[in-house]
Amino acid sequence: MKTRMTELFGIKHPIMCGGMMWLCKPELCAAVSNAGALGNITAANYDSGEELRKAIRKTRELTDKPFSVNLTLLPSFRITKEMYNGWFNACLEEKVAAFEISGAPVDKFFGPDAVKKIHDAGAKLIHKVGSVRHARHADQVGYDAVIAAGVEEGGHPLNDDVTTMVLTPRIAESVKIPVITTGGIADGRGLAAALILGAEGVMMASRFMATKECRMNNKVKEELVRRQEFETSLYGKTIELQGRALKNVVFNQIQELEARHAKIEELAPLLSGLRQQTVWDNGDVEAGLIPVGQSIGMIHDVVSCQDLVERIVKNAEQILKNSTGRLQIS
Repeated sequence: MKTRMTELFGIKHPIMCGGMMWLCKPELCAAVSNAGALGNITAANYDSGEELRKAIRKTRELTDKPFSVNLTLLPSFRITKEMYNGWFNACLEEKVAAFEISGAPVDKFFGPDAVKKIHDAGAKLIHKVGSVRHARHADQVGYDAVIAAGVEEGGHPLNDDVTTMVLTPRIAESVKIPVITTGGIADGRGLAAALILGAEGVMMASRFMATKECRMNNKVKEELVRRQEFETSLYGKTIELQGRALKNVVFNQIQELEARHAKIEELAPLLSGLRQQTVWDNGDVEAGLIPVGQSIGMIHDVVSCQDLVERIVKNAEQILKNSTGRLQIS
């Protein structure tokens, strides 16, 4: 299955892994890339540029295939400007295949010469966006691709709240660069739909959580398989940091605080990424936020990254081949 996405990154399948705190590390990244998709290292897993550099080098020991590094440029309780600069420079110096940016545009966060620096290092630049206006900005300043992120996605969907079904074709008709779709995608049906809507491929995060190579307590993986699409919801609107997560004890506590317009200082302990790390490590699914998308309703098993990617592509190809046969056009 060749698309502009596979050609841009030099990968076999038009699928990439999204950034995930404490999870997108060398082992999962390499497994996704070895499966023919585009793996991902999340920079925020590391406390310095040097730590990220070591992770990049470890990943290269595990795969000779391309992979990206996610830089999420959003307000943080933990991350400093020095850490952001360290990650950015480490990626440039290590000449990673791609920068996957979410949050603020890289040209505004690191300066107008950031795009040129990335391209001079031989890397591709992708921006995850939730609106046409942000996609157009990326196209105008020289990004290589954009990710159309519908409100169904886990993590931090834009508060425009536009669905994948609408956002994908709107962005595809508005920019010249390749569009990748994310939000509510976990199987071959999602990939086939994204291609029909005008995308060149898909990004998935929640689905890659339920893989054998994802370093997370099996109790959490079992919870993802058990839960349904209606069991996630949005939080953070009152502090202008919208997110989507699984409904649990901590999520409900956040909702109660937001209902009475609590200040960020009250919410901070519940939003802390360290709580997420506790969930991933010990399997207590009520101990912190679990950022996942509505696609959990389509997660039915835990498989290897290789089997997952191959299954999705095979299913998508079959759907696209059979689609005309199901229609009667007069």
